[in-house]
Parts: sequence; structure tokens; C-alpha cells
Amino acid sequence: TIRGQHKDTGREYIHKGIAERNFTRTLRLAEHVEVDSAVLCDGILRIKLVVNIPEEAKPKSIKISKS
Repeated sequence: TIRGQHKDTGREYIHKGIAERNFTRTLRLAEHVEVDSAVLCDGILRIKLVVNIPEEAKPKSIKISKS
């Protein structure tokens, strides 16, 4: 869940191009996906996700011999 809240700066503007309001976004991640980091830079939120698949779930290769 990602939540953002507007903090009033006390300044008065003639025009604001970007709406400032509270928001909540909920994302459902896959089973083995984890959040590695989150960075807010220049108004853009970047969330780095990492897939950690356990060894039991990884595909196995089996050698087939000729007889």
C-alpha cells in the first residue's frame, strides 16, 4: 500500500498545475516478489522490486542418456 498526504506550506498561488490531495494505492504483488527500495525524486516515486524464487520452485534440468 502506498499512501501520500498533502502538507500545507501556507503559500498562496495564483494557479497550481498539479492537484495536491491525499491518495492511497494498493498493489498486489506476486508470491515471490519483494520490495527492494523506494525513492522519491522530482515528484516521481520509483519502487525497485526483486523476484526471489526459492530453489524448490526453480525449473530443474535432467540429462537424458541414449541407450
